[in-house]
Amino acid sequence: MRILCFSILFLAITSCATKKYTKANLLPKGIKSATEEVYDVSNGQRKLLQKKEMVFTKNGRIKSSKTVDSDGKLLQTTEKKLWFTVERYPDKDSYYCKTRWKPNQRERISCYTQKQYKQNESIYHYNKNGSIDKIVDNFDTFHTRQFHYANDELSKIVITGKDNQKIDELSIKCISEDEKGTCLKQTRASIKSNKKEEILINPKYD
Repeated sequence: MRILCFSILFLAITSCATKKYTKANLLPKGIKSATEEVYDVSNGQRKLLQKKEMVFTKNGRIKSSKTVDSDGKLLQTTEKKLWFTVERYPDKDSYYCKTRWKPNQRERISCYTQKQYKQNESIYHYNKNGSIDKIVDNFDTFHTRQFHYANDELSKIVITGKDNQKIDELSIKCISEDEKGTCLKQTRASIKSNKKEEILINPKYD
């Protein structure tokens, strides 16, 4: 089963037209960089799955990122260019991802190899405050992830299939936050599989 934080990794795709990462993830202004650690805490065990280092632009978008696994092996790096974002991998071709703005608070994010082979495409729908409303996969799974909020915090993600039938639901809780409102420790639990993850974020501000 894919790890529950797949949506977090995909949010790294940005361009000059895209919504701000900080707003999409309900983060405060002024974050210069951040480290994100994802742990599997299922079955009474705590195992590091991956660690991601992010550097932000002044306007809240990701300038670059580096993701490694529990052994420190490189999984992915990203670099924001003027019109697209490059995703580099150690074992496959790089992806070139472009964001196209669409009406009604939507973005289409598409990734291709240098040979113009499409690798993925999703439509991001946003709320008026810039947070994510839903993500519709248009290429691989064709799943839709619907984001629900309570008291200005992400509370659950409902995953549905192409036929609109529920596939899974992730229950999300913020355990602790800093004085600026960044959630430092978050848990995500799958209703279907009983998988549970813990996400730790260590932000650095201007």
